[in-house]
Amino acid sequence: MGHPLLLQQAKPVTAFNTPELHALLEDMRDTMAHLDGAGLAAPQIGVSLQVVIFGLTHNPRYPDAEEVPATVLINPVLTALGQEQEEGWEGCLSVPGFRGMVPRYCRLRYQGYDAMGNFLDRTVSGFHARVVQHECDHLIGVLYPMRIRDFSRFGFSDVLFPDQGGSVGKDD
Repeated sequence: MGHPLLLQQAKPVTAFNTPELHALLEDMRDTMAHLDGAGLAAPQIGVSLQVVIFGLTHNPRYPDAEEVPATVLINPVLTALGQEQEEGWEGCLSVPGFRGMVPRYCRLRYQGYDAMGNFLDRTVSGFHARVVQHECDHLIGVLYPMRIRDFSRFGFSDVLFPDQGGSVGKDD
């Protein structure tokens, strides 16, 4: 947090299925796997491109979260389906050691492209919708603390959740 790249609008990807794009995606997957994350955006590793990855199978850090299919989403467009929002705990690799209660739309349609340039169009809800919104915020220069409405529910993970090793909610 504080790096200027994380506060900027990322650039759209203009070429798909390139060695450079595949190398970026490999670096992002390795980083996300190493940190047991649920998602990662290219700006988080110093690349100003509209690229996010996300996905979750059984993970002890998210014992109550439903599975989210491993997805590459490039040049995303998000559309909220209704005005209903739900608050949930989030964390972020770019804001390590903290958690905050963040409102997100409950239902969402996302569109974009995969690494090969194939069009994606999905309608999602729950944890899947939360992860997509969190990751795509990174592409418009928004970090989750900017979305917090009540800062009494923001703090150090190990203080907020001492009995759970500070590991509650979503980290990218």
